[in-house]
Amino acid sequence: MTHSIIKLLEKRISANLFDPAHELPVADIEALVRVTTRAPTAYNLQNWRFIAVRSAKAKARLRAIAYGQKKVSDAAVTFILCGRLPDAETLPERLRPSVEAGFMPPAMAQSWQEGARAQYADAQTARDEAVRSATFAAATLIHAAEAQGLSSSAMVGFDAAALRQDFALPADEIPVMLVAVGRAADGNWPQKPRRPVSEVLDIL
Repeated sequence: MTHSIIKLLEKRISANLFDPAHELPVADIEALVRVTTRAPTAYNLQNWRFIAVRSAKAKARLRAIAYGQKKVSDAAVTFILCGRLPDAETLPERLRPSVEAGFMPPAMAQSWQEGARAQYADAQTARDEAVRSATFAAATLIHAAEAQGLSSSAMVGFDAAALRQDFALPADEIPVMLVAVGRAADGNWPQKPRRPVSEVLDIL
């Protein structure tokens, strides 16, 4: 029997048309983000931030930055997914629950912090990690929305510099992706055909 998660993945679409009358309560937005934070991050850094653009005024600002894409304002909420540059100094707090639960030795937590500090001393490596974390989060958000009967659309078409300025992002945050979430309107395409596995898989 096919697992429900597999069925969800096989039917998911990237929606371009959303019902503009549909709204998501704050509690539902919070629930989506709570599930999204189950996505993996290196060292359990959890180096991301989610900006839920929900009001008409904020949507209008974001739509202008996203080259006028209508789905930004028609979706119930459009998330700005930001990756944060890894900061090893945050790790003691992030790892403390695991240490206190008894399954992570304190020495391991300390070694992780030292490893992160060394690994992300290189600026490009740190930036890559921020983008990677936000991308994992975006995928998880998309599937969490689908599981709640909602549709979504991931977007990279936006002016990153303008977004940074207009939404006052701090220097350590990188705007990686927008994800529109809401109720799909009529007229969306079905899931587009995928390349056969034989073209994309090598087994060594």
